[in-house]
Amino acid sequence: MMLHRRGLLAAALASGLTAPALGQTWPDRPLRLIVPFPPGGSNDIIARQLAEALRERLGQPVLVENRAGAGGNVGADSVAKAAPDGLTLLLTAPGPLAINEHLFRSIPFNPQRDFAPVALVASVPIVLMVTNGLAARSVADLVALAKREPGKLAFGSSGNGSTNHLAGELFKSMAGIEIVHVPYRGAAPAMTDLVGGQIQMMFDNMPAALPQLRGGQVRGLAVAGAQRAEAAPDLPTVAESGLPGFEAEAWFGLVAPAATPEAVLQRLQAVCGEALADAALRARFAQGGAVPGARLGAAFATFLAEERAKWGRVVAASGAQAN
Repeated sequence: MMLHRRGLLAAALASGLTAPALGQTWPDRPLRLIVPFPPGGSNDIIARQLAEALRERLGQPVLVENRAGAGGNVGADSVAKAAPDGLTLLLTAPGPLAINEHLFRSIPFNPQRDFAPVALVASVPIVLMVTNGLAARSVADLVALAKREPGKLAFGSSGNGSTNHLAGELFKSMAGIEIVHVPYRGAAPAMTDLVGGQIQMMFDNMPAALPQLRGGQVRGLAVAGAQRAEAAPDLPTVAESGLPGFEAEAWFGLVAPAATPEAVLQRLQAVCGEALADAALRARFAQGGAVPGARLGAAFATFLAEERAKWGRVVAASGAQAN
């Protein structure tokens, strides 16, 4: 991969382009933005909003491609092994970049060595919801019900290693209850089963959850963050509902293959910075409860290191494992 990177730069220099000029002339073709989860979830929603903002600034189509499987590992691996030309990018929730290395026995890529951090795109609150047929009207009700009927309640997630999976494991551990994890191939099918009553509870990201909450299709009990969410201010936090110290939040980060030329990475970081400062994109994010990120390049790399350590501790404490 390093030879490929040197080849790209050598070709640029041979044609009379300096490294900064390479960044300015790139891209000359459409980009692919890989989402490692199915359509309809928060990852997909944020990706499509970002893709449009990047298209406006780069002058090339940015095609969103969903490649789900293995908790995000399938899509992430495809980007790790893609040509390092900046034309194939990964926009992902924490799983592939910060969680799966702790949760799975093995993964087919190295999240620390195989990707170049571009930007922390957004963070979103996580909401604890229950199906309307469940008697629980509060976190306390839910915990009491789970203690009366251990192993009877099932919580869904977008897959092993997702933040909504680990939020459920953290809830299970801190509340001292026995609930069953049901992993899905994405948040959208899990939400469908929550609405239909096939599962009883779920932690899900605010952008995907809001339509069902506002439509009364599911019942929100609390948000998992340290503070109440602006998009749903009436929902208390899990911490203030009887589990002090409980905190879980989702985020979405943009990375490129590790050997992508520095000039291209700098161009990507610059256009992401512009997009995330744009009032129109910020307003679209806010409608779904998302907060634009503010970390680019090295700052995002530091954030990733902190997140790997944090979620490693959560996985170890919960005893969660994936096949």
